[in-house]
Amino acid sequence: MRTPQSVRTLEDLGRVRLSQNFFMREFLYSEIANFYGKPNIPTDPDLAIATGRKLCEELLEPLQATFGRVAIRSAYRSEEINALGNANGHNCGSNESNYAAHIWDKRDSEGLSGAMACIVLPWFTDRYQKGADWRALAYWIHDHLPYSQLQFFPKLCAFNIGWHEKPKRTVLSFIEPKGNLFKTAPTDTEYQQLYAGFPALVRSAA
Repeated sequence: MRTPQSVRTLEDLGRVRLSQNFFMREFLYSEIANFYGKPNIPTDPDLAIATGRKLCEELLEPLQATFGRVAIRSAYRSEEINALGNANGHNCGSNESNYAAHIWDKRDSEGLSGAMACIVLPWFTDRYQKGADWRALAYWIHDHLPYSQLQFFPKLCAFNIGWHEKPKRTVLSFIEPKGNLFKTAPTDTEYQQLYAGFPALVRSAA
């Protein structure tokens, strides 16, 4: 697929079904692009679609099948939009750090592909706002899904979740306790107790 050059071809890109429940259109929305009046369109749609499918099929679909609706906060960013967000202090890392992450259509320095989305799980947000520990969800995902990176944020307990050809398996947080979740390794009993009562993994809603 070529880079969209018209409303019709952009609509066609938005209609691409990445998985059972997710279409490309919902991943293209960007507050940064909206505010600055810039397009957020892949220059390599085929790579963006391929990596987006992996993200959806391997990570987002199991989360939605298990916990209910997955709300997309921020997902694909073009190089231009990510650079704009980085330059203006809008919580975007450098382009280099986002290749094969939020920039789905650009391979990283090792030539590997990946995709990332910032999401909210309302099922867990309700519990988080009543005092649930963010690490419960982090450990559940760590034990059940083939993620590459997780990064948790205080508002709504939104978190980045990334798929990558060569998973890094890192978990970082801006919620207390901040930093690297695995800096001090817990025992199996300690961390599994945090997500006691969570639903069992469901691979598909079908």
